[in-house]
Order: sequence, then C-alpha cells, then structure tokens
Amino acid sequence: MSFLSLFSQRPHGEADTAAGSSTSDATPLAAITNAQIMERIHALLIDNHLAVTPHNLLFAHAVFSGQDAHLARKLTARIASGAPITQDWVNQAMPPDDRTASVGKMVERLEKSLETFVVSTRKAHRSAASYNDALERQVADAGGPAKGHAVHDILVFANAMLERTRALEAEMKRRESEAQHLKKRLARARRDADLDHLTGLPNRRAFEALLETSHREANQQIEPLSVAFCDIDNFKNINDKHGHDTGDRVIQAIAEGLARLSNARCHVARHGGEEFVLLFRGLTKEEARVKLDAVRETFAERRFVNRSTDEPIGKITFSGGVADVFAYANPRAALKAADEALYRAKATGRNRIVAAP
Repeated sequence: MSFLSLFSQRPHGEADTAAGSSTSDATPLAAITNAQIMERIHALLIDNHLAVTPHNLLFAHAVFSGQDAHLARKLTARIASGAPITQDWVNQAMPPDDRTASVGKMVERLEKSLETFVVSTRKAHRSAASYNDALERQVADAGGPAKGHAVHDILVFANAMLERTRALEAEMKRRESEAQHLKKRLARARRDADLDHLTGLPNRRAFEALLETSHREANQQIEPLSVAFCDIDNFKNINDKHGHDTGDRVIQAIAEGLARLSNARCHVARHGGEEFVLLFRGLTKEEARVKLDAVRETFAERRFVNRSTDEPIGKITFSGGVADVFAYANPRAALKAADEALYRAKATGRNRIVAAP
C-alpha cells in the first residue's frame, strides 16, 4: 500500500490534529498502534525514495507518533500542495544535527582515556607493591652474611625501581592531562550541542530538558508555568523573494527581539526553522500572552531592507500561541496546545498572539 493511501486512512480527525486544528472529535495520535506507526514510517521512506538513516527515521517517528505537531502540519501541507517529499525538504523541515554524534564520539574517547589512565594507575600500584616486597627481602638479606654485597644489590635494585616509578609517574601525568583536556572539550561540546548557532539561543533539545525541570520545580512550588510557540509570518515568501541569507537575518532579528524577554524566569529557544518557543515561569497564561504581545507589537513597527539589494522587505511580523502548562496532563500536551493556538493565530489573520482555550 502506498504512503499517500496510508496517510489518508488515519483515524477519524487525525488529519485535523496534524494540521493543528482543535476539533473535538479528533482521535489523538497516541491511539495509533506501534504497528501502524511502523507501517507509515516504512511507506514514507520507501515511496519517497528516502534513505533509511537515523535522521529520516527520527523525522518520520516524530510525525507519526504525535511527538511533533509542527512537523506533522508541515508534512500535511506538503502533501496537500502536491510537492515531492525529497531529502532536501526533510532536512529543511527538521535540520539534521551532527553535534550529538560528535559529543558521543568525544565521550567514547574520554572513556577510553580514563580507562587507560586507570590501567596505568593499577600498574603503578602493582609496581610499588612489588618494589616494597622486593625491598623488604633485600633489607632482610642485608642482616645476614655478606652484608656489603647485599647493600650493593639494594642500591642497584632501588635505582632500577626509581627509574621505573619515574616513567610511570610521567605516563600517569600525561594520561591525567589528556583526560582533563578531553573533559574540557566534552563540556564545551555539550554546551554547543544545546546551542542554536544561527541565533545564539538554546535549541530545541536544551529547551525540552529545561521544560521538564521547570515543570517539576514549578509543580513543587505551586507557581504558574506558561509555554508559548512563535512563528514568523510568511517566512517562505521572504526566503523565496530575498534569498536564504536575508531569511537568516530575519530569523536573527526575531531572535534578538524575543531574547530581550530572557531572564531567570523566562527562557527563549529556537525550536527549528522560523519557529521559537518560550517558557514563562511564575506567569499565568494571560500574563505571558500580554508580555509576548508587547514584543510582537514593537517588532511589527520596524521596517526591514535587503542588505544585498537595498530593496525594501517591509514589515515583518510573527504570530504566537500561549498555553498554561498545568492545564494539561504533561508538558508535551501543553506544547501541542500552544502550537494549536499558534495555528489559530495564523488562521485568523497573523501578527497576533492567541491563548489556548
């Protein structure tokens, strides 16, 4: 069975859910069985000639398991437009991130270095123990006949062991230095893995970890927690007309505007593409909406120009959706509600912030 036919046979209401609608009769994606998910993943990859890579599998699973409503909506729109689902489009919809693999390799190197360091330390301990035992025997022998010969043997043995311990000490220092260097590189790589390099904001991976921690802490302290999704309006038109470099600068400008909200109680991250996500600790849904709306209004007053051609880009706006995290069963459900509120903001004219019902 083809991918398109499988996609069209999802449970009643699933297409609306993937597109961000809030129809009351929609069947949740969680109701789809593992067998159906696997069947759709297989059909998506095979029918569209996509390689079976970890990135493509993650993309397909995120769409069909309900983990990423944004991605599901993108795929739905792509299918509706009749455009092909190519590898370039998949990479654009969910950019691959090789930094996690780099961190994994660095962890492996660090573990090997530490293992070697431990082995060197054990060798040093064994050598020291052997040296002590041998020295005790030599000292005991020195108390018997031919004392002069015994003392000479002790000196020769001591010098030999001294050379060995010096070599082991140098090796241990070298291994320790290498381990410390790798630890520093690993810490830097982990920081980089949580950073979006275009905007300097935390990335989706970092935000999701922060959301889980904040959810737990806010729940314990009985304080409000709100989450918001933002999306640049008509971004594809900007990219198509003015080029990707200009598109990147627009993303950076929006990121700078949203980043002004950042503090110990408000966190902003780039979720991917032209999408941003925010977490408001200690603010109700309405308070967060008002705060985000003020940034939207200020930004909408600006006018932009294409640096390469001096051609006016005009007004650039963004839309957003806000949800109360504790109004839902878990943080993932709250994110989905914020995404659906964002979709309603887009559907009702854009350039506005809508609160989830």
